[in-house]
Amino acid sequence: WTYLHAIKDYVDMAAHLEEVPEARAVVNFTPTLLEQIDDYARQIRAFEVDGEPLRDPLLSALVCESHPEDPQVRMELVRHSVRANEERMIRRFPSFRGLERVAKWLIRHPESIIYVNDQYLSDLLVWYHLAWMGESVRRGDSRIRRLMEKESGYSVHERRLLLRVVGELISAVVGRYRILAESGRVELSVTPYAHPIVPLLLDLSSAREAMPDAPLPERGQYPGGEVRARWHIDRGIECFRRHFGFDPQGCWPSEGGVSDATLKLLGEAGFRWVATGENVLRHSLERAGGTDREENCLHTPYRIGDGVVKCIFRDDGLSDLVGFTYSTWHADHAVADMIKHLENIGSACGREDNALVSIILDGENAWEHYPENGYFFLSALYRELSEHPRIRLTTFSEFLGRATRTRQLPGLVSGSWVYGTFSTWIGDPEKNRGWDMLIEAKRVYDRVVSGDRLNAEQREEAEYQLAVCEGSDWFWWFGDYNDSESVSNFERLYRHHLSALYRILGESPPEYLSRVFTQGHGSPALGGTMRPGRES
Repeated sequence: WTYLHAIKDYVDMAAHLEEVPEARAVVNFTPTLLEQIDDYARQIRAFEVDGEPLRDPLLSALVCESHPEDPQVRMELVRHSVRANEERMIRRFPSFRGLERVAKWLIRHPESIIYVNDQYLSDLLVWYHLAWMGESVRRGDSRIRRLMEKESGYSVHERRLLLRVVGELISAVVGRYRILAESGRVELSVTPYAHPIVPLLLDLSSAREAMPDAPLPERGQYPGGEVRARWHIDRGIECFRRHFGFDPQGCWPSEGGVSDATLKLLGEAGFRWVATGENVLRHSLERAGGTDREENCLHTPYRIGDGVVKCIFRDDGLSDLVGFTYSTWHADHAVADMIKHLENIGSACGREDNALVSIILDGENAWEHYPENGYFFLSALYRELSEHPRIRLTTFSEFLGRATRTRQLPGLVSGSWVYGTFSTWIGDPEKNRGWDMLIEAKRVYDRVVSGDRLNAEQREEAEYQLAVCEGSDWFWWFGDYNDSESVSNFERLYRHHLSALYRILGESPPEYLSRVFTQGHGSPALGGTMRPGRES
């Protein structure tokens, strides 16, 4: 979905920020997202200029002369082309809604796919991409309006026109945000390269600071974790600099994961500020034994120990209102409610110029749950905030440049923006087994790389493949609270990437990487060595 979110959320946010001169925001880019956006732009450009095939299956199907005859491939196209918010992105458009009804019937009766013609698949793919267009594009691009007005019967020429628009939008994302950053309207921040949980790379037992009784992986600490953490931080900065032409001042660590050791590394890398979750602050204040617990403790930067990095904490209440509640409200009522909350915070803080309210959405993809992708809410929000006599929109670096006060904490309780703990990534038997598999692969990596079997190109390939395996999302999905199909898909992909690492290293993957076990509760277990299960 990388290119879809790039053309929907990033394009729309840029449009809102461009429309209101006084608007300010901090926008985070993960390095792998920047590379994927660049890759899609290159794919589309190579297709249009040199006729090179598109590697993305949905984009390839969008522009093909005729669709594959294989029923399974056609069925996969149908399934993927209805992956969108049903209420806001499908039902809104009568033509897409009609196509989706047929798709749902086909998903229940897949044997009937042989009766579906190419035109149906073409129209379904067109409407899938039209639904994922940013609202600013639907309103402002006459080519998109004409495609929507046609409703059905799209030709290959029209489908390739749609691809051209997608290519233009994706190619412009980085440049638009660079201009917004240079004008001071936006501050751009970054995440360590492949989105690892840095505190856990450094010390798996840091999870017990907020979860004292949490079971840990059997194989012990992650070997060479500090070297790997520095690699992700340095590569993240390099990737950011390559795309935007300057160094970031701030970091949203993967999942807001922080620890004292993590802040030390980020400070050494040159970061000025780091943001994380409100509950990390709560836990840290409790451990420090402080009695200063009034609400405005949250709304100010903190210096941690003798570190140089300022720590900023997310206002969970306001952030969750935007992420989960306001999407069902009328935009004007939601904005009025938000402003009332901000006014109350300002009054409680006394000296309002020292109150920093951080509203942070971390991967919630909130806007697809809003009418018109949040168009009315965001337009009204930026307009009303920019005109308010007591509220000033700002960026973190701008605020820190004029702040007269910073609170002090002796140290942080390690944790993330989710509950202030690392429970989403460690402590569950399946999550721990995922770590054990990674630790074993890392030991093999260290052994091979320390020898002279790999040339420079192979070493670099292995280094980046290891980074993929160190990403946080694998562990997020493992466990019995996610639906079994999603867990199974992520487990299979995780095993695939671990196996690829072994092969790059010239080693045979362990036998357990080729097996999938399913537990009694229906959630796939990671390997067969920890619990009995039924092979599936």
